[in-house]
Amino acid sequence: MSTIKVAAPELRERRIILPSSKSISNRVLVIRALSALGSGVFCYDSLPELYNISECDDSRVVVKALEQLAAEAEKGVSSESSVDIGAAGTAMRFMTALLAVCPGVHTITGTERMRHRPIHLLVEALRHLGADISYAGEEGFPPLRISGKALEGGRVRLAGSVSSQYVSALLMIGPVLRDGLVLELTGKVVSRPYIDMTVAIMSQFGAQVGIADGEDGTALVLKVLPGGYRPVAYTVESDWSAASYWYEMVSLATDDRASVILPGLTCDSLQGDSRVAEYFEPLGVRTEYLFDSEGKPYVRLSRIPVRPQLLVSPYVLNLVNQPDLAQTLVVTCCILGIKFGFTGLENLRIKETDRLTALRTELAKLGFDVEEENGDTLVWKGGRCVSNSKAIDTYEDHRMAMAFAPVAMRTGSISINDPEVVSKSYPTFWNDIPKADENTVDAECCGMHEVCEKDSLLAAVSRDIEYYEDEELDRFRGVKSDEYLPPEIEEFQYILETMREDEVAGWMRSLTLRGVALPDELKDEVLMIIGERRQ
Repeated sequence: MSTIKVAAPELRERRIILPSSKSISNRVLVIRALSALGSGVFCYDSLPELYNISECDDSRVVVKALEQLAAEAEKGVSSESSVDIGAAGTAMRFMTALLAVCPGVHTITGTERMRHRPIHLLVEALRHLGADISYAGEEGFPPLRISGKALEGGRVRLAGSVSSQYVSALLMIGPVLRDGLVLELTGKVVSRPYIDMTVAIMSQFGAQVGIADGEDGTALVLKVLPGGYRPVAYTVESDWSAASYWYEMVSLATDDRASVILPGLTCDSLQGDSRVAEYFEPLGVRTEYLFDSEGKPYVRLSRIPVRPQLLVSPYVLNLVNQPDLAQTLVVTCCILGIKFGFTGLENLRIKETDRLTALRTELAKLGFDVEEENGDTLVWKGGRCVSNSKAIDTYEDHRMAMAFAPVAMRTGSISINDPEVVSKSYPTFWNDIPKADENTVDAECCGMHEVCEKDSLLAAVSRDIEYYEDEELDRFRGVKSDEYLPPEIEEFQYILETMREDEVAGWMRSLTLRGVALPDELKDEVLMIIGERRQ
């Protein structure tokens, strides 16, 4: 197992070249290939160019698989062949649907982890449309043996809670089905922005897709008309998911003049993760949408004060439509000492790893006791635990590595195991992060709920916060903000009244880091003081 130790990068008008969007790239690659599927023959030559296609593992796998299909079609190969998509979950879903409508017999497989990721819902939906798919191993999981052929199409009904990649895989083959496709989604629809992205790209390639609200328990009905695609040239925008890690670094920077330039991002992006700009503004990051001298778009990130409300109340978000931002936001809030409750995370269990468990496990190494509720929510109530100096494990998950790397902005350095996992979505990530001196000791948290003096994570988080001589309040650790008795509230009130107005924000952060909740009765007063100071 390899390990990398990274330090905090300098962020003064730092220009970062992001990877292109893998979500858009993968959809464009598949749709472009489907546009070459004429008269049941895969004809890949002379298609218009695609520009700025992602070079991440997921997209490379799709490109390699499509090149394999093109070579087989050119040579007239009729024997069965294998398509290995490695650890690329998106590629597994998208290529399964594509192979079902392309001539030839193929076995699609992947890594050991991939062979334990369920795919039966997609297989059953494709079988309902007439696909010839069988399991080459364990029932319900890859590898799959697929005999591709022209499909009639028809109507499919799925729970809206299934992975949006299943929905997108079905939608994309819709125009090449003889009768088109009617896809009904029932119940709560998760990751809707990814479905909208798929529909938008399909439309750019000439497909006709209608979207309507359903009836009788059906939340959404998508109707894809037959007729195929029109090949077009296409330029892929930069990746907002990758941008999120630079938002995290700016948020955690100790330099108030920290700023980052990210070319290729726009305010009217197809990507649902573009809402990272909205989510990080309360966490101290301003986003400016600008154009360079050649008219090319970019965004500029800069530091602003953390929203005062977050010093006294938890940050609450429903991330059902942006699940890939969960790790970034969870780690950021912990390091900033901001309590939170993030819901809509049920699908994180079937990502590259069980991200809910992985996040809790690795944050515990840094001294944070994050809780899981109802199978879809992560909550941090300010709880602390004894930390250790172990490196962060990544669980074959690129987003675990990149979400924890910015912790170095506050600790000076952090060690990450299996750093090569970032190649899945952001191959050049470590090129922009300086390596730490091998003799540097990763900072630890003492886990003692206090702003300690030793070189610890908690001290690093608090390095710009004065320690307040109010240890008597530490006896209220674990008391909820609405459970204080009148004499106890008066004790907090007295301390507040003895402070200068410019000390209140620091006092609030000090209380949060020590696990002491502010009484509800004082929150409005504290917010007013902090708000007036920052106007």
